[in-house]
Amino acid sequence: MARPTNKEELIKLSRDNFKKLFDMIGTMENENVEFPVGTMNRNVRDVLTHLHHWHLMVMDWYNVGMKGEKPDIPAKGYTWKDTPSLNKKIWEDYQRVSLKDSKNLLKNSYTEIQQIIEKHTNEELFEKKKYKWTGTTSLAAYLISATSSHYDWAIKVIKKALK
Repeated sequence: MARPTNKEELIKLSRDNFKKLFDMIGTMENENVEFPVGTMNRNVRDVLTHLHHWHLMVMDWYNVGMKGEKPDIPAKGYTWKDTPSLNKKIWEDYQRVSLKDSKNLLKNSYTEIQQIIEKHTNEELFEKKKYKWTGTTSLAAYLISATSSHYDWAIKVIKKALK
């Protein structure tokens, strides 16, 4: 499916890609397999905690922005150019989390981000410049990046690592 252009598509693609990700993980012989050297995310846990933390960041942007305040996007002390450093920090922060806990964290933050999507209309989600904090883009652009597109990335990373 192409990039979502309405609420229904966003919900469906987000849900479908999330399910695909967990279905794929569920069919792995060894969910704790180490990925090849040279990748920052070295295992399934790393990928899941990465997704979880990006959910948390988007929810923080949303909560701060909807109060009329300016959120730190992508994170305090980081610019978009610093995303590799931010992702490394995220990776470091979750090294003591178990695979089981990473699954639960991701499932919980997935549910929370879906609730944000559910409570908005198409217009509120997809109209560019609707909210000051989203700048020239739409709320949906942030949500798509943190959900359906990010789950698709995760599936590709895991598949590539398992080749």
